[in-house]
Order: sequence, then structure tokens, then C-alpha cells
Amino acid sequence: MTMTAIRQFDLLIEGKLTPSLSGKYFDAINPSNGEVFARISDADTVDVQMAVQAARLAFDHGRWPQMSAAERGEYLVKIAGLIRENAKELADLECASTGKTTKHTTFIDVPTAADCFEHFGHLPAHLIKETFKHSVDTVRSSFQREPVGVVVTIIPWNYPLIMSVWKLAPALLAGNAVILKPSPVACASVMLLAKLASQVGLPKGVLNIIASSRPEAGAELVAAPEVDMVSFSGSTKTGEAVMALAARGVKKLTMELGGKSPNIVFADCNMEAALGGAMSAIFMNQGQMCTAGSRLLVEDKIYKEFTEKLVARAKNLKIGPADSFETEFGPLVSIEHRNRVLQFIEKGKQEGAKLACGGKVPDINPKGAYIEPTIFTNVRNTMSIAQEEIFGPVLCVIPFTSVEEAIHLANDTKYGLAAMVWSQDL
Repeated sequence: MTMTAIRQFDLLIEGKLTPSLSGKYFDAINPSNGEVFARISDADTVDVQMAVQAARLAFDHGRWPQMSAAERGEYLVKIAGLIRENAKELADLECASTGKTTKHTTFIDVPTAADCFEHFGHLPAHLIKETFKHSVDTVRSSFQREPVGVVVTIIPWNYPLIMSVWKLAPALLAGNAVILKPSPVACASVMLLAKLASQVGLPKGVLNIIASSRPEAGAELVAAPEVDMVSFSGSTKTGEAVMALAARGVKKLTMELGGKSPNIVFADCNMEAALGGAMSAIFMNQGQMCTAGSRLLVEDKIYKEFTEKLVARAKNLKIGPADSFETEFGPLVSIEHRNRVLQFIEKGKQEGAKLACGGKVPDINPKGAYIEPTIFTNVRNTMSIAQEEIFGPVLCVIPFTSVEEAIHLANDTKYGLAAMVWSQDL
């Protein structure tokens, strides 16, 4: 990947690409080398208000909500086409923003984004309106799904392109006017998506995409009385704040928050499949996944063998810059986040867990946010590293002796987002 010139991206408000009224931009940093590769227009309070008003006007007085789902779907299919046409550029920006490997962004993130827009663009009409038959001929019942109104969508930095699309495509197809705010940490690909979306002729104000370095920007969007619904993905702590703000206006909420997900491996598993699954569950995207299988529960009969094989595989992962096709394990999203993960690793050692591999900063690029894939054994489920969401490549391996114990350990957490089971006994 070659990205020498520093790109500049503006906000999408009322159908137009525009710089923030303040004229300020913030830097996008490549975690592979610490270099600035893009500048993003930095929305202030007035820009946020303009986006909200544009969406409100588009929904209340525009033609978008009155269109058929099929008509709206045509716009989504056009966006899918533009994503495919600009796939290389999107993949490069996602790679430079997040530290995600170029193989990941090229073969997973960008195709998934296009497929998602296309899927909702072709959504069958009967899913929007349905009629029910009754045994009594004189009775007729039907229901029709209507758009909620103005929908604010807020996403984190770990899967910016995919998570943007997952929220935008269904919300737009349903007839809502949408405001998307990505995380300022990794949003270059999202701002290119804004540029592409501006080219398909959507009615003014139907889609607004704004980035901001100000922590309060999200709160301003959630609290705005003109907003009807909030779709938020992020940390549980921030989710609590979003919930409290939304409650003031009794807004509809959809939230996906943190996780400390159990990955349960039974002795009768397919060993190769379970090993591969365990590796992907914690080391894909350098463990920066809300559904990461960060607690590996292994039946005691195979605990030693499974752990030894897993550690050997982790040690062999090729760490390097995200833009190299040889790299299997790139940097974390930022130096700040890497340092937070290192603090958790130190805490794990202090609590008595055994560092089986990793836990150090590799000698690759001192300006990069690199860390070794890390596995702890001798972990008790009460330890901080087993209870707190680290959001990084840190795996806690815990043995169990029975199905009942596995279930108890799996549920012994304040989180409840995902779980995985490896067994050949359905």
C-alpha cells in the first residue's frame, strides 16, 4: 500500500461535502508507523446542530419516507456498486486507520460492506408490509412497518466501515433520515464512504456523516430533541451514559456493548478446528473485537495439550505493518490503547497468572502500536484479566472438569454478549 499524500476528508451534511464551520481538522494516525496519513474535518456544536436539523427537515418534509422500499433500495444498490469500484482505496484507508491487516480489509471488510448495502437494497417488500389471514372471513388484519424518524448512529473504531454499513443500510432502507458519527480514532474509510454516498443522488439531509474529536459531540447528538432513535455500539460505560441521555426524550435505543466472551472447548472437539477457532476468536484484528473469545475454557482432559499447541501457534504469528500481505498480526489501533493493554498484562502477572507467551512490545517500529499476541495460563476467573474487557490480544486460559462448571464459569461475568462452544456432541 502506498499512501504518500495526506488525504483530506470533509463532513457530509444536507447532501453536500463541507468542511466544519470552524475550519478545523484533526489528524488520522497510521498505527503501523505513527505517521499522519489523512486530515478529517472536525465537527463542532454548530455542525452537529446543522446535521440534526437537516435530517429532521428531510424526514418531516422530504419525499424519502414516502418512497417505497424498492425505490429506496435502488440507492443502496448504487452505494454498493461504488464501494466495489473504490474497494482498493477503502481497504487501504481501513488498514491505515485501524492497523487491521490489508488481507483483512481487502477480503472481509470491504466486500462485507458492499454485500450489506446490496442485501438491504434487495430486501423483499413483504418484510415491510404483511397481511394476516384469519379463519373468520369478515376479519382482516395487517401491519406495516414505518420509519422511526431521525436516527443517530454512533460507532467505535475497531470495525469502522463494516459497523457504519450495518447501521446505515437497514436504517435508510426503512425510510429514516440518518446521522452517523464514527469514532475520531479511525474514521478515514467512513469519510470516504460519505463521499461515495454523496454521489448517488440521495435526497438532501437523508444521510449525514460527521466526525468530531470532541468527546461531547456524541452526547449532543443523543440529547438533541429532534432525534427519535439512537443506535450505539461501544463500551458499556459509554452505553450507560447514552442510555441516560436518551431517557430524557424517551428515545428508542439499540445498543451493542462490551463483552468478555467465553470460548468453551470440550475434550471431544475437533482439535484442529478448535485451535483455529480459538486463534481467530482472540487474535483476529489483534483482539480488538467486542465479541472476542478472550476467556478460553478448556476441559481438563485436554487442557495441557491444547494450551501447548495454542501457544506454539501464537508464537509463530508473523507480526508486522498492517499494509504487508505477509503480516498476520498488525499493530493495535494506537499507542495509547497499546499502553492500556500493557497495563492489563502487568496486572495479570501481579495477580499470579502465568504468562505463557507474548506480553511484550516487539522490535518492529518504535512509532508503531505493536504488541505480541499474549496468552495467560493459571488464570482464575476472578482475576481482573478474566473479568475486565481488555479489548486486545490477551487470552485467559481456564480449565474446567464438567459441563456444569463450564456453564458456571461462562456466566460468571458482568458481560453477556457472545459465546462459543467446540464439541462434536450436539
